Amino acid sequence: MTTRLLLHLAVVACIGGFISGCQSSSPDTSDGMAKFTTDKSFKDAHEIPEELDVHPRGELVTFPTADGKEGRAYVLRSTAPSAKHLIVIHEWWGLNDHIKQEAERLFDSLGVHVWAIDLYDGQVATTREEAGTLMQTRKQERLEAILRGALDQWGPDAQVATIGWCFGGGWSLRASILAGERSEGCVIYYGMPVETATELVPLKAEVLGLFASRDQWINAEVVRKFAALCQATGKTFTYHFYDADHAFANPSSPRFDEPAAQEANALVLSFLKQKLR
Repeated sequence: MTTRLLLHLAVVACIGGFISGCQSSSPDTSDGMAKFTTDKSFKDAHEIPEELDVHPRGELVTFPTADGKEGRAYVLRSTAPSAKHLIVIHEWWGLNDHIKQEAERLFDSLGVHVWAIDLYDGQVATTREEAGTLMQTRKQERLEAILRGALDQWGPDAQVATIGWCFGGGWSLRASILAGERSEGCVIYYGMPVETATELVPLKAEVLGLFASRDQWINAEVVRKFAALCQATGKTFTYHFYDADHAFANPSSPRFDEPAAQEANALVLSFLKQKLR
């Protein structure tokens, strides 16, 4: 039996639900993390971000989206002509100063065009309740329209990598799926991955996942199921667990774990430099 046929059978089995963890129910309004917004312990694990003294170097831009609206992004552009783009996707708080700072840090390290996409259409949460409401009520169709609108700005020859944290981690994966053949690499920081073969099959990029062993929600079981789904569909997924809590890589959070964050960041930069070389 050929490798191609074996892979086809694995995918069919996964779609049919025979591989553990591949069955799915109706999708949430935005992504799989929306179900956690009613969990008080999940809300409590997201302390209000500390204020940052940020002097933005990028620019806020707007672009048309297929649903007749506009999308927004915080953009830092390479000074040299380049077809390489990094999509940065925010946590459940929205496109706040912390994410803008992360976009600038990545821009300084990689030297490619960096677009921090605003999936909340200009809204930024200042309380847990606001953040939960925003994450829960965003419609998948609108979020995909925003990402497609950004991708449409770059043309068919663009090379695209994606990165996101928490809510943005799941949407980093979805953005890479939407990018199709242009997608070079995907980074997920403790975000909920897709759960069905139908969703994952179009993915072309390699995926790097960074997770926390003390995370009660995006836990080892979630990661194990996604790893099995990737194996069944022929995708490359490398992941690392750190002895830390959810949001360990966020320097504006009291749960920030500097040693774990630095180790993860080194892996991420090496991965992205390789994919966008």
